[in-house]
Amino acid sequence: MSDTTTLGAQVDELRRLIRRHEYLYYVLDRPEITDAEFDRLFQRLLRIEQAHPELITADSPTQRVGGRPVEGFASVQHKAAMLSLDNAYSADELVEFEARIKRALPDERIAYVIEPKVDGLGVALLYEHGRFVRGATRGDGRYGEDVTQNLMTVRSLPHRLHGSFTTYAALEVRGEVFMWRQAFDRLNRGLEADGDEPFANPRNAAAGSVRQKDSRITASRPLDIFIYGVSYAEPDPFTDHWRAMEQLLEAGFLLDPKDRKTTLERYRRRCAGIEDAVAVCREIEAARDEIGCDCDGVVVKVDAIEQQRRLGSTTHHPRWAIAYKFPARQATSAIRKIDISVGRTGALTPTALLDPVEIAGATISRATLHNADEIERLDIREGDTVLVERAGDVIPHILRVIHERRPAHSTPFRFPTRCPVCGADAFRPEGEVVSRCTNSACLARLKESLLHFGSRRAMDIEHLGEAVVEQLVDRALVREFADLYRMNVETLAGLERLAQKSATNLYHAIQGSKGRGLSRLLFALGLRYVGEHVAAIVARHYGSMDRLEQALEAELAEIYGIGPRIAQSVALYFRQPENRRQIERLREVGVAMEEAGVSAAPRPLAGKAFVLTGGLETLTRDEAKELIAQAGGRVTSSVSSKTDYVVVGKDPGSKFDDATRLGVPTLDEAAFKKLIGRV
Repeated sequence: MSDTTTLGAQVDELRRLIRRHEYLYYVLDRPEITDAEFDRLFQRLLRIEQAHPELITADSPTQRVGGRPVEGFASVQHKAAMLSLDNAYSADELVEFEARIKRALPDERIAYVIEPKVDGLGVALLYEHGRFVRGATRGDGRYGEDVTQNLMTVRSLPHRLHGSFTTYAALEVRGEVFMWRQAFDRLNRGLEADGDEPFANPRNAAAGSVRQKDSRITASRPLDIFIYGVSYAEPDPFTDHWRAMEQLLEAGFLLDPKDRKTTLERYRRRCAGIEDAVAVCREIEAARDEIGCDCDGVVVKVDAIEQQRRLGSTTHHPRWAIAYKFPARQATSAIRKIDISVGRTGALTPTALLDPVEIAGATISRATLHNADEIERLDIREGDTVLVERAGDVIPHILRVIHERRPAHSTPFRFPTRCPVCGADAFRPEGEVVSRCTNSACLARLKESLLHFGSRRAMDIEHLGEAVVEQLVDRALVREFADLYRMNVETLAGLERLAQKSATNLYHAIQGSKGRGLSRLLFALGLRYVGEHVAAIVARHYGSMDRLEQALEAELAEIYGIGPRIAQSVALYFRQPENRRQIERLREVGVAMEEAGVSAAPRPLAGKAFVLTGGLETLTRDEAKELIAQAGGRVTSSVSSKTDYVVVGKDPGSKFDDATRLGVPTLDEAAFKKLIGRV
């Protein structure tokens, strides 16, 4: 047996194990191995594929992480047209839906399947002999965009189906790519922390993520998929929709996506008649806020496939299915004023101040307008009557302007070119959608920065709320972060609505935040693109503010998980004299500048450049990189004359040959562990 044949067998077995454990973890939520054990399996497969590219297949688990950017999306034809759905808005309209079916199928018993109508991006997934070969957006219903590479990164989408589906020449299933609300909120918090524009709602986030030209971005987004139908099968063994969905679940599809707390599956029901279906629709409507993702209705489908065929379709929708739409969470209101607020990074954010209107049990008086481009796109003006939507917990937003009700003398809104608070120039960098105040001393920016500095995920200063910050800044008591730590109880007690006890509590909360550590301090300082995760990486790598202040941009960019954009932002921050002075003043008032658990002593690998090749027996690649970083070294992707060491594991690739050719010292695993003190 040849070496290639043996490696091929190893690769097949590793892929089988990885797929099995992905299914246990992501579908059944019953992991049998630890994350570290899974990582070792994955890294072992990755090492073999890197050393033997001829063994890589498109459906390998390693290909989920996202590939190189594509220029555009090709147009592909669906196996069957992706039609829309007819809508019902009341129980009476559902009864009329059944009456139409009964007229077409007299004297037949009709059963229904009820499913949540998940609000996401509709896709068609094509499998051949159980292998995922193509994924496409809905497009115009007949032709969609080929987004296969991006859909390959969605964890809940199986690359291969189990069981009898491997014998199917072709199987096309339909689904909805979506985000759970909790995942969406986390994504938006991360985008805002990095200074990027947040998404308006989960549907936009899902659609925008799937249509990224760089699938690595798609892979970083918390996407899930809900499968709701089979549109084509060769051969066609299904007798009813319910059983088809059950078989797809058994074959590896995540029909029951989880955010570990909520499930869609319990809202999928089989009903004997339309009366039962109406009751289930009302039950799901009452629970819509508990589902965990945005659902704008319920889909009622005839269960029997043969009955579906005989009922047929119009050019617009199938006659055997209907969407029962929940009452709209929309209303019309008039825009009193367009208000521009200033954030801690100087971002100018427009908000529509509305005549109060009731939407889904809440009084709405504000709606986000996102940015100047959105105002221009919708041609939103002060005095306009607009359609406002409130979806889940998302901030209300404007869907459209009702132009026929526009005042006769209205004029287009002019987005300010100066900060509305301090009057400084507002600058919009090329390629960005946000204009920013250029005055670092702007009081509006200071207030937002102080609120961020004291927030729970930053320095965690309890009781430091909006009302307190407003007074501290307006009374000129605080002009920088260090001023907070100079406050005494008497000064704080002099603020409005802050009694002696509250002032004492706030004082102790401020003083108690001094020891939060470097990672929290970095996040609190508000460096652009530096969220919690990045702050933790940088803090672990450098250990102290002193070391970080001396870091070069190129050195920062080499840290695993950082990259050039973040490195440039961090280096630029520390090049600004005022920022250095601010850190020095924080140091003077006793704020800790070290990360707990990271030694302040000189590190043995400081400044050393490492390259890793091959697989290590006792460490994953990420663990090895972390150990090198903690010891002061950095990991680069290629061998050069500037490389200090190449760590060589099993099945090394061409980097080992490069090291030999260039005379770069090599270390086996034992020597590497000895060097970093892990013998």
